[in-house]
This record gives sequence, C-alpha cells and structure tokens, in this order.
Amino acid sequence: MNATENIAYMGLQDYMLPCASKQILGFDCPGCGLQRSVLLLFQGEFLAAFEMYPAIYTLIPLILLIVVNKLFSLKIGGNILLIALSISSVFLILANFIFKLLH
Repeated sequence: MNATENIAYMGLQDYMLPCASKQILGFDCPGCGLQRSVLLLFQGEFLAAFEMYPAIYTLIPLILLIVVNKLFSLKIGGNILLIALSISSVFLILANFIFKLLH
C-alpha cells in the first residue's frame, strides 16, 4: 500500500460507525462487517472483502440496479434480476449471520 492509499484508508477508518448491537448485546448484527468489507474493496482486497462480508458482491449490483431502475424504469428483465439479487443478498446475509453466531 502506498502513502496515498494509506492516508485514504486511515481517513475512511475514522468515520466508520460502531455497531450498537455489538456494543450493547455483545454479538455481531447481520450488518457487521459491511463497512470494513467496502473499505477492503477500495483497497483492492477482493477475497478479504468477501470473507469479511459475503453479501457485498450481491449488494453492490443490487443497489446499482435499484438506482438504474429508478432513473430509467427498466421493464424487461430488470425486475427478475432485482428479485434474484434481493433473495441471494438476504440468503448470504442470514447465512453469514448464523455462521458468525455459531463460531
């Protein structure tokens, strides 16, 4: 990591929100790891981002598709892809949450 990437990384880390669930209840919530996963993506650590939060690779296209759908109102195929990405995202989030609870 060069100096510029290091400075950007440190700057982003300063603005990460703490998990209230983890602080109050003592265990991870279903969203724990999402911010760190995005940060790892910015660094180019794609495998580490997936290991941190597996749903990152379904959530990014899902968010992009929702934005594009709102702007351009996709009629053919957009809804099917939206449903598929939504279901796979929910499945990955829940599977990751259960895995973290058990380990």
